[in-house]
Amino acid sequence: MSPAEIAHILTATLSPDTNTRVAAELKLAEIFVQPCGPRSAPPPEVKSQIRDNLFRGLSDPNRKIRSLSAHALSSVANADWPDEYPELLQNLITLVSSSSPNSVHGAMQVFTEFIKSDLTEDQILPVLRELLPVLLSILGSNEHAAPTRARTISVFRQCVTALYMVKDQYPDAVNEATTGILPVWLEAFKTLLNIDVQQELNGGETWDGLLVRTQIFKTLDVIRVSFPASLTAYLPDLLASSLHHLQAVYPAFTHYYLSASESVPRSSEDEAVELPQLICPILDFLSSVSRSGKARTWFIGANLSALIAAIFNLVQMTDEDEETWANNPNAFIAQEDDETQQYSVRVAGFDLLSALIDRGQLEVTTNFQSALQHTINASQQAREGGNNSEWWRPLEAALAAVGSQAPTILDCIEDQEAGGQDKPIDIDYFLLNVIPSILTLPEHPFLQGRGFVFASQFSKLLQAQSANQYLEAAVQVIESAEAGAPVKISAVKAVQNFYEGGDEDVLAPFAPRIAQDLGPFLGTTSEDTLTLVLETLSVVLGVNFGQWLTSDLASALAVACLEVWHKNNKDPIFISLLADILKELASSSSAGVYETVVKQALPILVEAIGSAKANESWIPSAAIEFAQSLAAGAPADKGLGDGFFALLAPSLFQCLDQTEDRDVLQNGITCLTLVVRKECNQLVSWTGADGRSGLDRVLGLVAKLLQSQEEAGGLAIGDLIIHLFRRTGEAVLPVLPQLLEAMLKAMTTAKTASYTQSLVIPFAFLINNQRDTVLDLIEPINVNGRSGFSILLNTWCENAETFQGYWPSRISTLALTQLLLSERPSIRNLIVKGDMILKAETKNAPHEFSSIAFPAKALKIIVHDIQSGGDAATISAQGGFKSVETLSEDGDEDWDEEEGLVQGFKPDEFAFLSEMLGPKGVAFDNDDYLDDNDDEDLKNDSISQMDMQTHLRTFIRDYAAQHSDRFNSIAGELNVEESLVVHQVLNS
Repeated sequence: MSPAEIAHILTATLSPDTNTRVAAELKLAEIFVQPCGPRSAPPPEVKSQIRDNLFRGLSDPNRKIRSLSAHALSSVANADWPDEYPELLQNLITLVSSSSPNSVHGAMQVFTEFIKSDLTEDQILPVLRELLPVLLSILGSNEHAAPTRARTISVFRQCVTALYMVKDQYPDAVNEATTGILPVWLEAFKTLLNIDVQQELNGGETWDGLLVRTQIFKTLDVIRVSFPASLTAYLPDLLASSLHHLQAVYPAFTHYYLSASESVPRSSEDEAVELPQLICPILDFLSSVSRSGKARTWFIGANLSALIAAIFNLVQMTDEDEETWANNPNAFIAQEDDETQQYSVRVAGFDLLSALIDRGQLEVTTNFQSALQHTINASQQAREGGNNSEWWRPLEAALAAVGSQAPTILDCIEDQEAGGQDKPIDIDYFLLNVIPSILTLPEHPFLQGRGFVFASQFSKLLQAQSANQYLEAAVQVIESAEAGAPVKISAVKAVQNFYEGGDEDVLAPFAPRIAQDLGPFLGTTSEDTLTLVLETLSVVLGVNFGQWLTSDLASALAVACLEVWHKNNKDPIFISLLADILKELASSSSAGVYETVVKQALPILVEAIGSAKANESWIPSAAIEFAQSLAAGAPADKGLGDGFFALLAPSLFQCLDQTEDRDVLQNGITCLTLVVRKECNQLVSWTGADGRSGLDRVLGLVAKLLQSQEEAGGLAIGDLIIHLFRRTGEAVLPVLPQLLEAMLKAMTTAKTASYTQSLVIPFAFLINNQRDTVLDLIEPINVNGRSGFSILLNTWCENAETFQGYWPSRISTLALTQLLLSERPSIRNLIVKGDMILKAETKNAPHEFSSIAFPAKALKIIVHDIQSGGDAATISAQGGFKSVETLSEDGDEDWDEEEGLVQGFKPDEFAFLSEMLGPKGVAFDNDDYLDDNDDEDLKNDSISQMDMQTHLRTFIRDYAAQHSDRFNSIAGELNVEESLVVHQVLNS
């Protein structure tokens, strides 16, 4: 654009005609908002004219001109301030300090963006000292319109966030600012909130005043997170005001949103001011305070009862919800999801209930009883009165609210009954006397559907006969041609809930019928609805190991699943669900089902693997994952079945040889591991068209991954190598030296713990089974001047206590016992990293570690394993562990009390976490951990079945007796707690 054209636009901004000025302002905005090349940038003198005219536009009598000028000037500030436009900030502060409401309005719109994006850390504090008093005076003045006053709070909130961001850099200045500024603003907020909100709801044509309240509650939430101490004294008043607001806005909420008898008033700036915009920040603020544990004396008694009642009122379905959800099943399902991104009053209300019940389980559950019973009675009266067609809304909302907290309520009921106390809520009564009648109301599909979901959320409390009746009713709805989408979806969701952890004797008779009913939905649903159908089908197929499946039904479901994949081949959620379903189908114990599913699915998958384009890696990745699901479902006694690997191998190896995609490689490795586990002979006996054997191709792939710099593709390589060693035996021996050297080379560059484990554990397996043979192969290896032993044992010792999985942890420790027995000087004299050195004066310095002989370090690791199988230990990340008492003995009495805790936890808390996180914190007889984390082969391995605790204790006693001098030497390297463990073992 030429200077002459810009000058013409500038002249037009001075026109007395409003339309001409608006058009000119829009054109000026385009100059700065839209990207432009260096040739079209206006010269400095023209830019100066533009800035001056835009700044004058902030005071224009026409509101639209002011808004356009503010929008354009914000873009200018982003580009030119402070280098080319240093005076802008002071000019804005001067303008906002003026007595002109128009000027203040225009300047505030610029500040809203300016504080957020343009101030640096060094500029924040000086600007706030000058700006905040001016903003406070505007907020307290009725001369300015409510939208302008609301903007002062928005800018103040951004200032609070800015202060929080620099509080570590400028602690004294920020402390001074917050102690001097926040109380004044909080007093102002308290005063403004005490003005009756009804005046603003009923006293004019606009709801402008709600904008101020909305910004106040948003800001209170930010202050509570950023500077919570400053809020403490004000919490009782602010919480009471929050509750009052929720109660006071309910009549207007009913009028404008539930019955929707007329349109919502607009603001003076022609923008809708919605009540949910006020209600949600109030609920969020209450949730934040509740979760903080503050104001304990407020969240009880009458306050708690009134708050729960208010939430029950406000989480009702609005007219808009009803229309949207009836026409958009995906939106209906999304709002039911615990992790929904669709934020609303309903979602915020349920979140607040969750915060409340977490801090006061019994009292909140008791209040649920009274609130739900009150709603049931009121709804019944309204229904019988015949003049209220909306009677169902409060009841649906109350059931949804209580159902949203079902897991915690069930825990509370169980705890009370276990203690011999009365149940805090009589869910059984509602399930037997209230919900059945709701299920017969097709004229109210959302209430009917809520009845199904509520019953399923508390299905654990149902007797078998009642559960049967509910399931029968849900299935009938799914099969009904007349039922609409909302109730069908609710019935499917109810089935999913019933089948997740339900009694299989009750569920199994319905499984074939439900699977048959869900099959057609796979081809007609999408997005959230399809996700629900897939999730439900997956849990149904798992009942009684699918022994009720027929070959025809399994075949139809497999075809339907592959059709879903064809339509959604990039969606990772669908792919994961489909993989689970194919595994469930293939795992069926019904005769002939596995063979039918493989026959139906494998040729299609092989074709997809072999024909996918190079730039469509997601297709072979998913196809290999599905083939892996089929292999995982193969019956243990029959293997993969004739021709499985012969059909899969050519396309699979070709794909893995050509790809660099880590997901494809990882899925391929996992698939090959399953083939080795399920029927290794198929791989060993297979030969490709080029004459290379299956084993040769696998070893070539392993070599490729070990040489790769991309670790992610090789994360599963350890399992493959382990199972190759276990299954192929001597077939691997000719290439074993080269394989071990390649693994040691990869060890020197491994960055992640999981990849490191995948490299170390195969060595542990080999050493435990063929110690001397393997050590003979490792000893001559040298990688870049480091011996093979140095690489292996240093890597092993540094990572041993972070190994994941039950079997890997055990094989690692057993192999260390074998290495302790070795007489090789190259092992006995090797120095490795020891414990972390803890010094009070250097606690913030980089970590330092002692050096220690390998045998001593190995003994430490073994001792830790003994201790973690009994008394909980305080174990450091790199192997050193010290109790709280030991820390104080080491001279760390100057540390803060929390520093003496175990990673911030009390010893008993850490013991619990250690037990939960495993494997080192898991007792050796914890079968649940074993079931969840290792494959079937390793679960049944003798190493998984042995009494590890007894074995290790026996080993230490025998080692001490047979090699007393050596044992005494390395035992001298143990710390006090480790020595106590050894002393206890030797004397037990």
